[in-house]
Amino acid sequence: MTAVLELRHTGFRYRRADSAALEDVSLTIEEGSGVGLVGESGAGKSTILSLLLGLSSPTSGAVWFDGAPLNRRDRAGMRAFRRNVQMVFQDPYSSLDPRQRVDRIVGEPLSSLRLATGSAARERVAEALTAVGLPADAALRYPHEFSGGQRQRIAIARAIVSRPRVLLADEPVSALDVATRIQIIELLRELSVAGTTVVMVSHDLGVVASLCERTVVLRSGRVIEQGPTRTVLGAPAHEYTRRLLASVPRLPR
Repeated sequence: MTAVLELRHTGFRYRRADSAALEDVSLTIEEGSGVGLVGESGAGKSTILSLLLGLSSPTSGAVWFDGAPLNRRDRAGMRAFRRNVQMVFQDPYSSLDPRQRVDRIVGEPLSSLRLATGSAARERVAEALTAVGLPADAALRYPHEFSGGQRQRIAIARAIVSRPRVLLADEPVSALDVATRIQIIELLRELSVAGTTVVMVSHDLGVVASLCERTVVLRSGRVIEQGPTRTVLGAPAHEYTRRLLASVPRLPR
């Protein structure tokens, strides 16, 4: 498998911060793979997503896409990058504009990235809504007319309408009830099986175990452990990973 996104000895420090948010982080995301980023709050997971999405530039090292350093000053290059790398946010309630119909929300990347207009855009929107299991008439309705799980499906449809190769997901099921979480996890699994690379941030190790072939464990801006999920979560080498696993709530026998 070939690398689609990479961090190479990457560091990042926010302005006026006392310490770096990331220090010397290296990880490779291979085409068609599923990668989970886990760790406690403040470990650097969301900072990594921001770098992988091209929203921030590293203060050291580099972000690589398709074998070349990502250059945020290259407008044409960044437009091509955004066609291929899209994001699903945590809260489906706040990530959708309540004043716009679903067809406008889902189709926005097609216009902003200059991918399709008119009937071609409408066909792409219908295709995306069908892919996430929503009926065709959903395009003419507003976000408040849908349940939380359906809103997250709309958010995923918006992310996949440009037919990206990489989907970045920041806690995409944490705001949903248990039954809906299962449905969204299954949808993400179907996208992964179809060839979409999925990078997921989650506090839920069960979600990571079910969706991701590889797991990266972060602590205080550093990679503590990474490798196949079965190994990292099944036989962790680092004490911090073992403590994360031990902290997962379990029902008493």
